[in-house]
Amino acid sequence: MHFVLCIKNTRCKASLELRKIYIALFDEQAEKRKMLRVIDESGEDYLHPADFFVQLELPKRTEHSLAATF
Repeated sequence: MHFVLCIKNTRCKASLELRKIYIALFDEQAEKRKMLRVIDESGEDYLHPADFFVQLELPKRTEHSLAATF
């Protein structure tokens, strides 16, 4: 699990909000296809284009705090 910031939501406006932090789950097969498995607004995990997000490098303490809010 890691955190990503949504920077693009073309064709996904109902499920992704711009400038919102999401949890991305590790999915090796998806990454090979340049996709990310993201828990979106529905609360479910779906594949979205990787270029819709930037990965966030956060201090561990911040990651733990964010993880508790999801």
